[in-house]
Amino acid sequence: MRNYIIKRLLLIPVTLFGILLINFAIIQLAPGGPVEYMLAQYKGLNTSATANINSGTPNLNEQKYQGSKGLPNDLVKELEKQFGFDKPVHIRFIKMLKDYISFDFGKSYYKDKTVIELIKERLPISISLGLWSTILIYLIAIPLGIKKARKDGEKFDIISSFIIFIGSAIPVFLFAVLLIVLFAGGTYFQLFPLKGLTSDGWENFSLTHKILDYFWHITLPTICIVIGGVASLTMLTKNSFMDELSKQYVLTAKAKGLSEKRILYKHVFRNAMMIIIAGLPSLLIKILFTGSLLIEIIFSLNGMGLLGYEAIMTRDYPVVFGTLYIFALLGLILKLISDLTYSLVDPRINFDKI
Repeated sequence: MRNYIIKRLLLIPVTLFGILLINFAIIQLAPGGPVEYMLAQYKGLNTSATANINSGTPNLNEQKYQGSKGLPNDLVKELEKQFGFDKPVHIRFIKMLKDYISFDFGKSYYKDKTVIELIKERLPISISLGLWSTILIYLIAIPLGIKKARKDGEKFDIISSFIIFIGSAIPVFLFAVLLIVLFAGGTYFQLFPLKGLTSDGWENFSLTHKILDYFWHITLPTICIVIGGVASLTMLTKNSFMDELSKQYVLTAKAKGLSEKRILYKHVFRNAMMIIIAGLPSLLIKILFTGSLLIEIIFSLNGMGLLGYEAIMTRDYPVVFGTLYIFALLGLILKLISDLTYSLVDPRINFDKI
């Protein structure tokens, strides 16, 4: 296992290099950019227009940037220098790689903060949502999936399947709106706060008050994410356990007189959990950085998903690549942890042969 871990650790920088290279190339080919964004702001234009390709060719700047017509060339050159676009593409990419080795992601184009400061501010919010949501999803979905496998075809299985189907069919943001209407002062009850992760003056609260206030704020966003995640994991758990329950070793164990509980949790559980463990990294990454984006917007939570979305919309490239780097690095680390968990659940698995 040690050799496998060393190999995977050595592959992490190579994989990160490939991800950054591909995305850097795509960004260079994509129309629009921070210079065009600023030119549009100078002229009071809608910044969404910076995504268009200029069809006119009155001068050199207009061939290069949409919205530069009527603006002095010196201003365009100054903006290019400000954003680093006065240097060749390969020089900019090499500099970015050197900086990223030391986790120096530069400074946001539009916020008066470094990228690492923005990530430090936003990451705890995304981790809070992702961590509690993932824990609750597994605590609910796995026992429910196991019971559905044991009661396959019975009344409990049919009713729970109907509820799960409804839950998976309704978009998460609609659940969020519904919960706001019902419990956050939308129409009926004012039981939970509508925005933020803490109340004003949270720093001055006692420890107990801080904890209660934190969970009070995070309850509704977490419920929204859990509702969307439980459905797929429950059905995956059920199908995995049913597949194991139909195998010959289970029939042999029953013939030997072993109890159903012993067979289920002593023999079947370990094998059935393999596929569920394999999906943990992707589920956590999805919740952390993509699945919670709409939830962050609806509940005014400034997490990593919202940060990345805002950066893409404003062409804030240091933030775009900084968050991409963090997303990719966390994903690779979580994948390695998943493989290690594999070997703990089933010692027969030997990754050193891979």
